Amino acid sequence: MVSSRELFDELSFYTLAQPRPPFIHQLAIDAFTAQRADESTKPMAVIFALLGLYLHVEHNFTGLQVQEAHMRLARVPRSWPGLPLPRSRGMIEVSDVLAAEPGPARDAMIHAWCESVWQAWSESRQAIVELVQRELGVG
Repeated sequence: MVSSRELFDELSFYTLAQPRPPFIHQLAIDAFTAQRADESTKPMAVIFALLGLYLHVEHNFTGLQVQEAHMRLARVPRSWPGLPLPRSRGMIEVSDVLAAEPGPARDAMIHAWCESVWQAWSESRQAIVELVQRELGVG
């Protein structure tokens, strides 16, 4: 059986081959990270993934714009709060994204994946909105 990590690696070959911008690879990273986070995942990884999903889904940021936001936040070392892990992480999986035809259909599925994972983390939305407003002035 192929692991979700191996499927993500396969998806990465596709996303990294796409032109920049919009850099959809960043969106796939954030969806995968938030969907697969567990108790051992560093809080910074979860926060950055959710921040990216929020900026993409609710503010139409491209992957490149999300990556730039991540870089801005990473410039100042800080301690990141842990967020409660939701039971469900979205109805769309990396395997569903790979099942879509490469090109516009797969790109649309990456966006749908981001929406699905972001919705699953809805209990953490307010914390992410406040962080983005405070640190990036967005929202």
